[in-house]
Amino acid sequence: MADTTVRTVMAILIDNREKNATSIQELLTEYGCFIKTRLGLHEGVPQYCSNSGLIILELVDDEKKHEELKEKLNQIPGVKADLMRLSFNN
Repeated sequence: MADTTVRTVMAILIDNREKNATSIQELLTEYGCFIKTRLGLHEGVPQYCSNSGLIILELVDDEKKHEELKEKLNQIPGVKADLMRLSFNN
């Protein structure tokens, strides 16, 4: 039987980045030990900076903490978070 590698990824969709940035950053800092990789995407050019964005996290360790983070993020108005568990055969 082949070994399987599992990766947990969280996608966070943010509306009203200016209003929600502080609350989101506080949670990401609180759960920082469980975040291996963080990628933030939004349209940003000198003439226009989008007020919505997308954050992709690669999470490690405790799946209960991943669920906690997701639930806390989803309590922030204008924020939607979801988890993906990806399995790869070695």
